[in-house]
Amino acid sequence: MRNHVDEFRGDLKEFDEMTDKFYKKEINVAQYKGFSGGFGSYAQRGGNASMLRLRLTGGEITKEQLKFIADSVEKYDISLTHITTCQSLQLHNLSAEQVCSLIQESFEHGIITRGGGGDFPRNVMCPPLSGVQQGEYFNVLPYANEAADYLLGFIKTVKLPRKLKVCFSNCKENVTHATFRDLGFVAKENCRFDVYSAGGLGRNPRMGALVASDIAPDKILYYIKAMVDTFTAYGNYENRGKARTRFMQEEMGTENYAAAYREKLDHVLDSENLDLTVTVPEITKQGDGKNLDNPRAIPQKQDGLYSVSYHPIGGSPKPEFFRKLYDAILPMEDVLVRLSPDESMYIINLTSSEAEKILTLTADGAANTFESSISCIGASICQVGARDSQSLLHACVERVRKENFPDGTLPKIHISGCPSSCSAHQVAPLGFRGGVKQTPDGPKPAFAVFENGCELEGEEAFGEDVGVMLESEIPEFLADLGKAIASENMDYGQFIAKHHDTFMEIAGKYI
Repeated sequence: MRNHVDEFRGDLKEFDEMTDKFYKKEINVAQYKGFSGGFGSYAQRGGNASMLRLRLTGGEITKEQLKFIADSVEKYDISLTHITTCQSLQLHNLSAEQVCSLIQESFEHGIITRGGGGDFPRNVMCPPLSGVQQGEYFNVLPYANEAADYLLGFIKTVKLPRKLKVCFSNCKENVTHATFRDLGFVAKENCRFDVYSAGGLGRNPRMGALVASDIAPDKILYYIKAMVDTFTAYGNYENRGKARTRFMQEEMGTENYAAAYREKLDHVLDSENLDLTVTVPEITKQGDGKNLDNPRAIPQKQDGLYSVSYHPIGGSPKPEFFRKLYDAILPMEDVLVRLSPDESMYIINLTSSEAEKILTLTADGAANTFESSISCIGASICQVGARDSQSLLHACVERVRKENFPDGTLPKIHISGCPSSCSAHQVAPLGFRGGVKQTPDGPKPAFAVFENGCELEGEEAFGEDVGVMLESEIPEFLADLGKAIASENMDYGQFIAKHHDTFMEIAGKYI
């Protein structure tokens, strides 16, 4: 990683110069976006502040990096932080001077922001509990780290048509959506990977094409290089709207696409030496002999150790939380922080006594399944967002709390401010996508409603479009739906399976 830090450090002077030009209004928003995204930074809506996206492979944050984040929050008086669905951490409302300084300081702490946006290989994703999760097939994080390091090497050498998202899964939960990303390595019980390619959400969503089966983990770089070669050979450089990898599958057909990928793979296997030698770390920490019974304290496969889950509402922890967390875990042996694709955070390798302290520290987070719902940052911040998804989520949580429904009555909903599907609304049991609804009084803020999506490996499904609801009426729709489900003494899944017609009747009142 150090070699990449040194490699990219020289680029930061140009970032400083372009940022200065943007804030002096010498270049416009589109010009700046096309440049700054490659550094993991975008101007926020209105062009008066910036965001910086910290690239964190598998969402992992060491104690040293956590200290840097806490120090930065205090040094720059950062007012908004957000955990992304690609396991990055965004720092918001930054001035020109702050974002330029923060990039420099991030590099000094081993956090590369290069390629955090733009047409580059993005943050490599990995299940947040990889290596500690009971029932996982094997620890895939060391391979994700190797993939991340390898992909950074393409930033200066290859021009991609659009961004490239690579991820790993360790079990059928498929929290990273490895079966429908640009490139996904799906772990199997035999400790090998199946490889899926050219999938993705957003406009014209596609499940990934199975392009290889039962590959040895030490061979993953060959498959990544084949993906890069296939994308540059067949990707659409002329039309950005059709430049994501999934459109190759659409235009070529799945079988032809898979054949084209394998042709590139054969060439890479014949011409390059990309074998890996990976050492999988062992956790030797011992528990303290106590048992802990709390739904947010997850027993690890290491006997006596726990991971604590924390889901700040909307995926946006209070900025001062990072200092409190750092102070708490500093004396704790081998404790790490992992960010999750569902905008949660896990603090791992805790004894039961340590876990109790972290549970207390994180008590302000989601209290149930519904409150752990996922929302993108929304149109108040994002340049391309159509609706303020964060405001909608907070309004929904506030309304539903008044009903005191049993946990599970309502599902984890996913809210995207626009069709980009940053919240993965298309694979949610209940998802919302920002837009507009025409009414007799003119167009009003609204969200399209999707239901019955699924991300689980082997059960993947894109949700069906139910219709469009006014933004102002969605909280009441959820309250009405919750009342109907609670009256049947069922959870959401049971209710939908038995009373889908009732769901549609309730939704129909608002559509």
